Amino acid sequence: MKKNKLIGILLIALMAGLSSWGFLVHRTVNQLAIYGLPRKMQAFFYSHIDSLVYNAPRPDQRRNTDPAEGNKHFLDGEYYGDNAFDIVPHKWEDAVAKYTADTLKKYGTLPYVVAATQQKLTEAFRRKDKDSIIFYATDLGHYIGDAHVPLHTSLNYDGQLTDQRGIHDLWETSVPEAELTGFAIRSRHKAQYLPSVENAIWGIMKHTHSLLPAMFAAEKEVSKSFTDTARKYRWEFRWGKNRRFYSREFAVAFNKALNGSVEAQLIRSANALSDFWYTAWVNAGRPDLGSLVAQPYKKQQFRRERKAYRKDHLLEKGWLISNNFRTRD
Repeated sequence: MKKNKLIGILLIALMAGLSSWGFLVHRTVNQLAIYGLPRKMQAFFYSHIDSLVYNAPRPDQRRNTDPAEGNKHFLDGEYYGDNAFDIVPHKWEDAVAKYTADTLKKYGTLPYVVAATQQKLTEAFRRKDKDSIIFYATDLGHYIGDAHVPLHTSLNYDGQLTDQRGIHDLWETSVPEAELTGFAIRSRHKAQYLPSVENAIWGIMKHTHSLLPAMFAAEKEVSKSFTDTARKYRWEFRWGKNRRFYSREFAVAFNKALNGSVEAQLIRSANALSDFWYTAWVNAGRPDLGSLVAQPYKKQQFRRERKAYRKDHLLEKGWLISNNFRTRD
């Protein structure tokens, strides 16, 4: 029993080292989602944008102190077979009856955590509890972002099964950090109501999982031009020891080979988060959030930023908050 418990803790620690999307993209997603919200939600969310953006990485940070946090960030689809995202029950109680809670936790609970966090956000809206709304909206953004990272849906979560170790950090952190200024950060998405939160998140993860073959193939193809390991990798002291990561040069080439899938998933994350926030608000009875708006609410600035987002001008104007945080973390 003690040995199994120790192994579980070590696995959680390992997964904690894989920083889902990195601080940069998680914060970006939470900001961009605000621009897709309807008028009656805009003032509240925009007036609290600093907290929503800055605290976006919080669930990853909790892994350092909460052993139960690790399995909330992934689901290893292959364990359940080729059609995992169709055959695994979408509701927690049904899944437990079929597989047991221990099995589900071992192979990841991300879609169930999204549904549970969504419900907590709905209840917070219903109570008009400002702090809880901000807290659960922020955490929900993190988990929605994780659901758009292909390696969070796979047993081969770091390429360790295909001799591609390090591809996790490469896709979700190294590529965005190297290429963000070249991304097309724009969308005209308007939040849509989700009839079933469970079906929505499982559908998202099914699409995300489908991106894996192209990702692994792209890494192998790009590696053919990086036979010199000194060009392909770099060494960095992180998590208490010197570790090997893919080089910036490789990340740029890898991103090109992926034909924009990383930036596409970033925008998909933001659009989906708008939908999940909006759905929680509607399910709570569309409460008036006026009394919860932090003053002063800069309505004109919000409109300028939303317009800039629609035209891919946020970075140009210096309004992408996550990019401004880079030198502080």
